[in-house]
Amino acid sequence: MNIELNRDYDFIDQLETKLDHDGPFSTWDIFKMSYQSSLATVTKDFKGLTAPKRLPQMNFLNHQLECAQQVVEEMNGRGILADEVGLGKTIEAGLILKEYMIRGLVKKALILVPASLVNQWANELSQKFYIPAISQRKRPVWDQNNIVITSIDTAKRQPHRDIILEQEYDFVLIDEAHKLKNHKTKNYEFVRKLKKKYCLLLTATPVQNKLSDIFNLVSILKPGYLGNYEEFTKQFGRDRKNLFNDAHLKQLIQKVMVRNRREDTGIDWTKRKVETIYIDFSEKEQEAYNELKRITSEAANFSSITYTRELCSSREACYLSLKKMLNQDKGIANRTDFENFLNLIEEMPHHAKAEKVIELIEDTDEKFIIFTEYRATQFYLQLYLQQHGISSVPFRGGFKRGKKDWMRQLFQNKAQVLIATEAGGEGINLQFCNNMINYDLPWNPMRLEQRIGRIHRFGQEHDVNIYNFAIKNTMEEHVLKLLYEKIQLFERVVGNLDAILAELEIGDVEEEIQSIFQESATEGEAKIKLENLSSVISYAQNNYSEEDFNDTRESS
Repeated sequence: MNIELNRDYDFIDQLETKLDHDGPFSTWDIFKMSYQSSLATVTKDFKGLTAPKRLPQMNFLNHQLECAQQVVEEMNGRGILADEVGLGKTIEAGLILKEYMIRGLVKKALILVPASLVNQWANELSQKFYIPAISQRKRPVWDQNNIVITSIDTAKRQPHRDIILEQEYDFVLIDEAHKLKNHKTKNYEFVRKLKKKYCLLLTATPVQNKLSDIFNLVSILKPGYLGNYEEFTKQFGRDRKNLFNDAHLKQLIQKVMVRNRREDTGIDWTKRKVETIYIDFSEKEQEAYNELKRITSEAANFSSITYTRELCSSREACYLSLKKMLNQDKGIANRTDFENFLNLIEEMPHHAKAEKVIELIEDTDEKFIIFTEYRATQFYLQLYLQQHGISSVPFRGGFKRGKKDWMRQLFQNKAQVLIATEAGGEGINLQFCNNMINYDLPWNPMRLEQRIGRIHRFGQEHDVNIYNFAIKNTMEEHVLKLLYEKIQLFERVVGNLDAILAELEIGDVEEEIQSIFQESATEGEAKIKLENLSSVISYAQNNYSEEDFNDTRESS
């Protein structure tokens, strides 16, 4: 190997000039300080990690230290961190970045994360690793030697895109990297073009639908490592199962990916305590529910699904949707029925679910997070809790980063309850809270697991209490009993459910359930179809093996 040596002629000329003129030279004290500083920062041996010694306030877990060391020593700083949800991939990534910064190998870094997580990443790196990361604002800082955190949507837009692609980064990190699985997207094209020395991809699901998912991710890290796509598919096929069955492919992936499972970490994880609470509608609410089913089933081009789901959440959510529908469509055949129904629900009492919330939390000082599907319900619950002397704060997707951070801090330090919509709850970490109410149950099991992951994750010191609300004799009860309870979703941590759904070619469980209700002539028929769906998922779940996929730390 030829090593090219470049002489620093400017330094040599300056030194010779000073020697000829007998100075000026620095004092002996300054020289000693410079020498001691160099000794303190020099890394004498590339084996082992230096960063943990500089971060005495951090208690790293064994699997996190092993992951960082493997990436630095064996993967040359280019790897996929694919630990299961809640095991601390952010901690592993921060440790790797800190290690390279201490070694003097990283000064300029770009960290691409979902927009909702930019501030969270900046806080984590600053507070835990003393890394002066900055989040990208309006003023461009791409051409400076900084650790910059931004969203991929911001980075790929002009004028940022061209400036970023001109830079040479020491380190690039992409969170939620599974969203790059499609090589035809602009996001994938943009990331491939980044000039980077070290690169980390973070995802709990590196292989979702097809074997090409892992090929595309690895091609970002090491272009050509798996050959071109034609060679890859010719040798290994397209079936994702080949990742488990082909020993050679498995060996190749082990050299670029680290994956830890919860049961392999030796951590004494806190338990999930799940309680399903079936709630009776009041007499007036049940009458309204039955009437809504009647008028929506008779109306052409309308399905009762959306409106009855909303009525199971709050009269406010249902009222606003029906009012919007009536204002937008003047030609509804049974318009009078809908107008009469609006008058009916205006007279309804407080919702049975909301009363159950008060009953559950009013005699305790513990914190609760409540998840609802609808913003109107969020407003209603906040008002209803206030009327009962219970402090709460809202959290939803429309909030800007700063407001989300503010709401989280208010919840941690002041309020007893955080009321979150689905979009708002994405990405926030709430380990200081261990009680969750699923006020409205999502029809996609993966969304439910993401909810639970906000509180049941690394750092949670208490057992987690999950309360699932469902109104009796409604579709909520059918979905809860025939889908969630059958696949035992609440009791287990779902690390592979998305892969199972992909194998069954179920792209969206919510759409499947909606189709079941829409295409069924009776509730009985819908129950049978829902039972069949859950049986298929349960059977696939019991026969799914991920053992080969997880043996990423075996010696090759």
